[in-house]
Order: sequence, then structure tokens, then C-alpha cells
Amino acid sequence: MTASETRRYDVVIVGGGHNALVAAAYLARAGRSVVVLERADAVGGAAVSERPWAGVDARLSRYSYLVSLLPQRIIDDLDLRIDLRRRRYSSYTPDPADPSRGILIDTQDAEATAASFTRTFGDAREAERYAAFGERLRPLARAVFPTMTDPLPTEDEVRERLGDDELWSALTSRPLGDLLRSSFESDLVRGIALTDGLIGTFASSDDPSLAQNRCFLYHVIGGETGDWDVPVGGMGAVTAELERVAREAGADIVTGIDVVSVSPDGEVHGVTDRPEVFYGSLVLSGVGEAVLARLLTAGGTPTSADEPEGAQVKVNMLLSRLPRLRDRAVSPEAAFAGTFHVNETMTQLDSAFVAATGGMLPDPLPLEIYCHSLTDPSILGEELRASGAQTLTLFGLHVPHRLIDGADPVAAGARLLAAAQQSLDAVLDEPLRDCILRAPDGRLCIEARTTADLEESLNMVGGNIFHGGLSWPWLPAPAATPAGRWGVATAHSRVLLCGSSAQRGGAVSGIGGQNAAMAALEILAG
Repeated sequence: MTASETRRYDVVIVGGGHNALVAAAYLARAGRSVVVLERADAVGGAAVSERPWAGVDARLSRYSYLVSLLPQRIIDDLDLRIDLRRRRYSSYTPDPADPSRGILIDTQDAEATAASFTRTFGDAREAERYAAFGERLRPLARAVFPTMTDPLPTEDEVRERLGDDELWSALTSRPLGDLLRSSFESDLVRGIALTDGLIGTFASSDDPSLAQNRCFLYHVIGGETGDWDVPVGGMGAVTAELERVAREAGADIVTGIDVVSVSPDGEVHGVTDRPEVFYGSLVLSGVGEAVLARLLTAGGTPTSADEPEGAQVKVNMLLSRLPRLRDRAVSPEAAFAGTFHVNETMTQLDSAFVAATGGMLPDPLPLEIYCHSLTDPSILGEELRASGAQTLTLFGLHVPHRLIDGADPVAAGARLLAAAQQSLDAVLDEPLRDCILRAPDGRLCIEARTTADLEESLNMVGGNIFHGGLSWPWLPAPAATPAGRWGVATAHSRVLLCGSSAQRGGAVSGIGGQNAAMAALEILAG
């Protein structure tokens, strides 16, 4: 067998993120030869666990941190052994005007949830409106989520499945702000709902692009409930399991290879310690569309209009203990177990968008925080667990890449970290800094991961966590080709999308990988 023959595969997958591993596992289990090419020394992309601080036994989900959209069908199809835990507390939101009170949404105690609304607003009617809003969205999740692992439905088919033309129009035709203003009276509760439309998405509540509507849809349909689950062992445990099933099925996985070009006819050039060439009947792209465009033009650079832009900062922390709250009616263990919203009223979110659009860092910075180790202490070593240490994951919104692009990365990270701490301190009863653990070398166990860091370390252009804008998970009319039916088509018939750039990509879901594998199997069979 010649050297060139050993590099011929049915499918070559560029990029080794979780979607690529899902696609590889499906294809290999179907008897197809497949190779995954990953630039880093390990697979996983953004869905990895790492130890950021030397000498500290804490395995943090450094980038992606929650699982909201992984379908049970993919888990069953691939026989995945993963443990996803549901959080009891959905969220806690202190009132920025008076942080001594706030809304704690307890999924197991409706009376306690109503009581927190009453304590914050003086009556329980907003709690009733919030519950009614959730009930109204449930048919949407049941109508859309089961279709995510099937060929794309048409818009008319999904609308018929939903059976609520008014809700359909509100979500797909008008800015999300309209729906939230008509559903709630409180600026605070409108903000709680709006945040689901802004994770990784730079938009206002009334953005005419409806980018916030599409992001909102994806966040409320997951698992037909909209709940976000905690992966036991961290994100790295999910990736490790996907790698295991892909390898056991026969997929080849090559790490430490820098792919430098992709040709439309299936030829992929990479570099390790020497140039290497792989041939595939199909090429699946697990990298962003902007990166793929560069590879297809052999190193060319797309125009700025083609470049996606991220709009967030992620802060990872290890605390000696959870900080005290100004709200004495809520324990820190309850507040941080779910999503802790800070300075995220609808007015604050829209004001932050305006400030960032004008080139200014929002003040205060809107934040979302949660504590992984409260639900899953296994990510901490035995001594840390015994000491009462806890992780804290912070996600800052409305920090578009343009605010730090070209700036000194260390200075930019320090600036965003200071803004995040200042915003959080406004609702705490003590400075966050007093609770941050120190590593053996004396450093504080806290780090900021900016859009520039994502671009540098993960090759995510502009630091966009979705590889670009999210799309509606349906078609205006039936597609004629397998790639079109599955939402993974590119301009080249032998090159398919299999990552977050796929039509139903985004978040840790595996859907982009599963969709690409199904399209590839149809094409190869044909």
C-alpha cells in the first residue's frame, strides 16, 4: 500500500471540536473511513476542561461551560456514557436598584419562587406572568427541538406544529422586545428573559435583524424544556467520551496538524513536522465559515464584511468560599447554583448595547454567573472540596471584539476583568477579591478569556462563540440536495459544514456534527 493510499478516506474532517467528533463517530459506526485533523495537541475545541493555575487541582470548563442542546437521540445513537445534571435553581437576579432583594427561581418550589417575586415587587402578579410566559413557550420547544436531528422542516411545517400563530409572529417577525414588554411589567423580569437572546449575540431588544430572537429560540427549546445542564466532570468529560466512541468505531484522529488548505475536490493539505496530504470523497469543516473561506483560497483572507464578531468576556475563578450577598433572604449556595444575573434589567442591557456600539465599555457590565462545583464537586480535588472551595464562571455580555481588537491583550484582559469585578461587587456584601483563592505561586485564581483569546487559542475569528450569526432551524421551502436538507451545504458539493457554522449549529449540542454525518452518508450512498 502506498503512502498516498494510506491517506485516502471517505471523509476528511477539518477541526476536532465536539461536533467534528460526533460526525466522526456516526460515520465510522456506519462503516465509513474517516479522519479528524486537529490543530491543537488535543481534541475538543471550546468544549474542554483545563487546569488554569499551576499546582491547583481544579479542572475548569475553560470556554464552553453548560450543555443545553445535546439531543438524547445523539446520546443514544452513539451509546455515550455522560452524566448531565439538572440545576434546581434556574436563576437568581438581585434588583440593581436595591440588591438587598431579588428573584430566586426555584424549579422545585413554585411557592418559594412566587414569594421571591412578592418580596421584590410587593405582589405575586409578575410571578404569575413569568409562569404563564414559560407555559406559553413550552409548545414552541416541543414543536422545534424534536426536528433538530431530522432533515430541516419547512417554515410552514414548524408553524403548523406550534399551533400558535400569534407567538410565531412575535418570535419570527418582530423584535423580541415587543414580546417581552407585552408579557411582563417589570424591567427586571424583562431582562431575565432577554438574556436568553443575548448570549454570544450582540444585539438590542429591538434589533431589526432579529438576531436576538434567533438566539432566544435556541436557548428556550433545548431538551424540549430550555434547561441548561451541568456536565459532570466538566466539558472535558463530554469531549473525552465523544473521542472514545469515535476512536472505538474506527475513526482516525490526528492532533498537532495545522491544516493550511482545502480544495473543492477533497484534497486537504496539512503540516506537522512535515507537509501531509489527505484525500476525501467528502470534506467536513468543523471550523468556522470564515476560517474555511481562508482555507479554500489557500491562505487568502476574507473581507472584513465576512468576519464574525464575538461580544463577550468569560472569567474563570476559584474561590476559597462563596461571597456573601446583600440579600439576606437568599443563600449564596442557592443564588450561585443557577444563573446569577447581575445588572441585566432590559434597560441596562439595551443601554450597554448602545454604549458598546459607540465604542465604550458598558458601565455597569451585564453579567451572568454560575458555580459548577455546587452541582458537580468532582471537578475539584479532594483537598479543595474539603476546604469549601468553589468555582465561579462569569460571562460578560455586550463586549464586542471591536472594543479590544488590536489592543494589548494583557491590558485588555485586565480592563475587562476589572469591569466584571466592579459590576459583581455592586450586589455583594463583600469584595469578590477577598474570596478568590491564591495558587501556590501567590497568583489569584482568576482569569479573563476575551474574544482575542478565543481567536488566538481556538481560531475562532472575532472570538465569536457561534462561528457567526445563528440561523432559523427551518427552510422557507424544501431543499433539493442532502446537504441542503440537512443545513450543511457550502458552495462546493464535496465540502460540507459540520460545526457551529451549520444551519443548526451553535452551543454544545452535537447537532451540527450529526446533521453533517447524515448528509454525508446520503451522498456517499448515492
